[in-house]
Amino acid sequence: MTLSHLKKHVYILLDPTDGDSFWDKLIDIFIITLIILNVVAVILETVDSIYKEFHVAFKIFDTFSIIIFSLEYLLRIWSCTYNIHYRHPFWGRIKYFFSLGSFIDLIAIAPFFLPIASTYDFRFVRVFRIFRFLRAFKLGRYLSATKIIGNVFKKKKEELILCLLITFSLIVVASSFMYFAEHQAQPDKFSNIPEAMWWSVTTLTTVGYGDVYPITPIGRFLTSIISILGIGIFALPTGILASGFSAELEKRKSIKHTCPYCGKEITH
Repeated sequence: MTLSHLKKHVYILLDPTDGDSFWDKLIDIFIITLIILNVVAVILETVDSIYKEFHVAFKIFDTFSIIIFSLEYLLRIWSCTYNIHYRHPFWGRIKYFFSLGSFIDLIAIAPFFLPIASTYDFRFVRVFRIFRFLRAFKLGRYLSATKIIGNVFKKKKEELILCLLITFSLIVVASSFMYFAEHQAQPDKFSNIPEAMWWSVTTLTTVGYGDVYPITPIGRFLTSIISILGIGIFALPTGILASGFSAELEKRKSIKHTCPYCGKEITH
C-alpha cells in the first residue's frame, strides 16, 4: 500500500461523512462514546465525594482520552490533503489548521498540555480546563442534525441579526423609560440606566427574579406593556428558526443521491 492510499484510507476512516464499512462505523461509535464519557467525567469530577474516591481513575481516563484525541488530531492534519479543499501539502494543512473543526479538536486537548508546557505555576492555566467541555462539540462531525442547524442559522442570519437588534433596542428604550419612572421612588434599584437594564432583561425574558420591580403606577403600567412586547419579540426568532428547520428538512427529504462525477446533490 502506497503512502497516498494509506492517507486516503485514514481520511475516510476519520471522516464520518465518507465510507460505510465496518471499521468506519466502529471508529465513529468509539469516538462518539469517548466524547460522551469525557463530558460525563468532567461533570462527575465536580462532585468532591466521587472525585476523592476515584481521582486516579479520572486521571487515567483523561490521559487515555488525550492520547486518543491527540492521535486523531494529528492523523486528521496529516490526511487532510486528500480532501480537494486542502490539497496543497503545506498551505492546505495551514487552511485546515484554522478551520472550525480543527480549532475545536485543538482546544479540546490543549488544557492537558498547557500545564506541562508551562515552566511556571500560572494559576490562570486551571481556567483552561473548562475547555474540556468543548470536546462535546466534536460530536458535531458525527451528527447530521448539527449540519441542519448550521445551514438554518447560515440562511436565516440576516433575519436573526435583525431580531437581535430589535431586542437590544427594546431593552435600551425600556431601561430608559423605567429609569425616569422609578428613579425617584427607588434610587437604589434604578440608580442609572445600565442598572435598569438588569430589570429590563429579566422582564423581557419573562424570568422576573423579583429582586427589582416597579412600585409606581407609571412604572407598573410600562412593565405591563414591556412584558407583552417581550413575549412577541422573543417569539420572532422562534418562528424564523422553525420555518428554517422546516424548509431544510423538506430539502433533505427531496435529496435522492449524489452525482458520482460532480459531487452535487441530485433532486427530483
